[in-house]
Amino acid sequence: MINFIRWLLLPLSFLYACIIWVRNRLYDLRLLKSTSFNIPVVVIGNLSVGGTGKSPMTEYVLRILSPARAITVLSRGYGRKTKGFREVSVGDDASQSGDEPLQIKRKFPETSVVVCEDRVKGIQHILPHVEGVLLDDAYQHRALTPSFAILLFDYRSLLAPRLPLPTGNFRDGIGESKRANIIVINKCPADLNASVKFELTAKLRAFSQAEIFFAKIAYDRLTNSDGVYFPEEFLEETAVLLVTGIANPQPLYEYLSTKVKSIQQIRYSDHHQFTAQDQQRIAEKFNNIPSIGQKIIITTEKDIQRLSVDFLAQYPIYFTPIYPKILFDEAALFEKMVRDAFGK
Repeated sequence: MINFIRWLLLPLSFLYACIIWVRNRLYDLRLLKSTSFNIPVVVIGNLSVGGTGKSPMTEYVLRILSPARAITVLSRGYGRKTKGFREVSVGDDASQSGDEPLQIKRKFPETSVVVCEDRVKGIQHILPHVEGVLLDDAYQHRALTPSFAILLFDYRSLLAPRLPLPTGNFRDGIGESKRANIIVINKCPADLNASVKFELTAKLRAFSQAEIFFAKIAYDRLTNSDGVYFPEEFLEETAVLLVTGIANPQPLYEYLSTKVKSIQQIRYSDHHQFTAQDQQRIAEKFNNIPSIGQKIIITTEKDIQRLSVDFLAQYPIYFTPIYPKILFDEAALFEKMVRDAFGK
């Protein structure tokens, strides 16, 4: 039913695509102002709506740069209830700073993380105290001219028709990939073969001369909010309730399905703010899982930032960190290009 309604909105998709095309041309012709800075400003982004792995890529870049210079991560802070510029603290909650910035700050406490809807004003606010800025979702923020751009595609999105919103999931035309310095086709099958790589590379090469990389999702060990690992040898005997508030939980569901005794799922929309009622619903569904053997709740690293401390303490809740793994032995080239982008 939802897909049918989206197809009915196809005329709006054509109108949306025309408006976005005109907007981009106005920036290209410098009829709309775009600000650049005299420091490395690296953006990570996508052309579609969510689910391409921007946060794991941001963390990957930070690990490449570690020990980093004075690099600040700047995010919009989607889902927060605050407005304007804010420096993210480890002690924040997601309503103050957004779940993704908070996740990054807690994993990289020595790194400065700030949020601001206006990326240009955000950078101006932290100058001259930084040597470089990493933006985790700003490819469409044309008011800012980056010094380097990393563009992410979900592998499956390139195999389907690339339709603009609201019928499809693309918020910008694929031709805008010409502005990227690196393109990463993310969430690829682990056994992706060279012929498919060649086919997708040729498809994107018609629009962009960027270096193209392919990556799969790699999963780390299950851990709770206190940093305690779940014994992997017990997974086959464990019933799982998977709770997600992300754009595309299907890869995680498929991954866990092969490892656990049984799995049930509760899905919420991306960046969903968990209410007391939501947590009660989760608790009831968890309690109704037959108690024969062990059972746990699994969520994502982003979602656990939005669950209350009391709820985390009351139930056995774990998350599995994810990270991109560059395929075809090209990680060294990718990491060199990232270091060069920051002048390292």
